[in-house]
Order: sequence, then C-alpha cells, then structure tokens
Amino acid sequence: MDLRVFENMDEAALRRYLEFLLWHYRVVDAFWFLLVEEAYGRPTAEKLNEQVWDKAAELGGRRMAREFELPGEGLARFAHALELWPWAVLAGYEIEQTPQGLFVSVPHCPPQEARTKRGMGEYDCREMHRLEFERFAREIDPAIQVECLFAPPDPHPEGLFCRWRFTLEV
Repeated sequence: MDLRVFENMDEAALRRYLEFLLWHYRVVDAFWFLLVEEAYGRPTAEKLNEQVWDKAAELGGRRMAREFELPGEGLARFAHALELWPWAVLAGYEIEQTPQGLFVSVPHCPPQEARTKRGMGEYDCREMHRLEFERFAREIDPAIQVECLFAPPDPHPEGLFCRWRFTLEV
C-alpha cells in the first residue's frame, strides 16, 4: 500500500478522506448487493452477503485485534472493537453494557432505509449479521456468544432495525 498521498494532509483533510472512505465502503456494499439481487434474485444476494460478511468480519476482527489497542477484556474489549467497526460508525450503533450482557441496537440502517425509501422492501439480514457478529466477536474474544433479539425479516419497532445481545460463555 502506498500511503505517501496522506503525508501532507492536515487533520481536517484526513478526516474528510476518512468520511469519503466510509461513504465509498457503503456505496460499494450497496451496489454489489443490488446488482447481484437484480441478476440472480434476492435469496442468492442474501446468501452471498452472508458469505462475504462472514469472511470480512473474520479478517477485520483479526486485524483490528492486532493493530489497535483495545482496552479491557471480554465484553468491554469487544465494545471498544465494535465502536471502531465501520458499520458501527455508518449506522450509529447504540452500544450498552448491562449485567445481562452487551446490547447493540441499530436505529438507522442505511441499506434498509434506502430500500424502504425506494419501495423495495427490507431484505433478510438477520443471518448475515449473526455470522458477521459471531466471526468478529470470536476474533476479539472466543468466549463471546451472540443472540439476535430481532432483525429483518423479523418485525421491529419504528426507528429500530435490529437489536443484539452479546454475553460471555460460562
């Protein structure tokens, strides 16, 4: 990777570039899904999405654990890692740690909101996120267990697309 282009950028320019990268990350994710759905149907797009995010979460979690200082252990360490996960930034994950576990709520889901706005309906993302969260969590702490409380295609309250609970295996 050639990072020389960033050497003379000030903090404001680097921040704008980071915002661009996250926006572009979301655009690429959206269009590959939409084009696969158009060519091969939604079930195939959903299945491929599961496979992509399973592998992306494994590699991303492994690299994050290696490259970033993640204070704490167990669920606290996982919460720090999750705050750095691109989709947490893009969707504004709400992360809450309680005695019953770590809860992640997703009040804004850019892909689902875009589909709804265009009259396309929500796609089934529960299994994709389950695989993503399990694989990512395993790289941070193998004892973390993932439970989906609800996610599309499940019914969900307005303003909350999905909710997940993470606990430590005892």
